[in-house]
Amino acid sequence: MYAPVRLSGQGLVLREWSDADLPAMVELFDEPEIARRSPLASPFDLAAATAYLNMIRRTRAAGERLHLAITTDGQRPLGEVLLNLSRGSMGYAVGAAYRGQHLAVRAVQIMTDCAHEDLGLERVVLQIEPHNGPSIAVAEAAGFRPATDEPEQVEGKGRCYTLLTWEHHKP
Repeated sequence: MYAPVRLSGQGLVLREWSDADLPAMVELFDEPEIARRSPLASPFDLAAATAYLNMIRRTRAAGERLHLAITTDGQRPLGEVLLNLSRGSMGYAVGAAYRGQHLAVRAVQIMTDCAHEDLGLERVVLQIEPHNGPSIAVAEAAGFRPATDEPEQVEGKGRCYTLLTWEHHKP
């Protein structure tokens, strides 16, 4: 078993997901922009939320990934930030009703600090589509810069797309 992770700063509390969060997960992730930009199931219903939470717990127990709910009060989830512990790659999603509050920027900064300081990762990366202006703005505001990595071609949900790597190095 592992100790629960709870990170705080910049007016946010990042915490692990719980069974009580399943309805909030549906509210947050059953949304067209998240369906288009992420590998999450669509529609994202209660069954999808349950399967997702089970996957989160499996990958956390295996020491592979860390998925944290983004909250301002330690309670109500407003989105998610995740870290692949072996690759140092991060992802995030903020519910449509909560965008425009710089939640993603703050959550990415907190998780990046944790990755560098607590987990010892020298490099943390975001992979972003070239025309995803909001995610590029998050990356820039969080202190990430374009990397020299070759673009990655990905196929999913019936489409092919390119991901560019943005990086943040340990200070």
